[in-house]
Amino acid sequence: MIRLIRAAALLFAALALPILAHAEETARYGKQKVVYHINYGGGEQSKAYRGALNNIQNHINAVGAENMEIKIVLHGDGVSMLRDAMSNDLLQQNITGLKAQRVGFQVCNNTLTGRKISYNDDLFDVWEDDIVPSGVAELSRLQMDGYTYIKP
Repeated sequence: MIRLIRAAALLFAALALPILAHAEETARYGKQKVVYHINYGGGEQSKAYRGALNNIQNHINAVGAENMEIKIVLHGDGVSMLRDAMSNDLLQQNITGLKAQRVGFQVCNNTLTGRKISYNDDLFDVWEDDIVPSGVAELSRLQMDGYTYIKP
């Protein structure tokens, strides 16, 4: 009986330690509001975009999705991320995975208009609510609202 109790206690400790470690890690960072700024081309099979999206996922992993409010603002060449995703399954998976964790993708209307890009036809998983009038103005607005600015 004592062996059974010891075994149960060891099993409980083994299962509880990772949970406690994650809770301690997320408590370290607290709640965060972050805006990621992407205005560059992806190049070489969109490697730069996937790198940026991986950075964002690593951020979420450290802080916890429940403690994060993340926006990604795309303008200029950065809008190409969503264009490239139309034919890139890995990029689609990265984007879809982040959206499932409540990450918002915001696309600059000035870029769409200036480059004659249709968000319905040319971009992956973009909706009318994702369009902002100006990418740079949106970055400024979000920073004034307390979002930390990061450019991966």
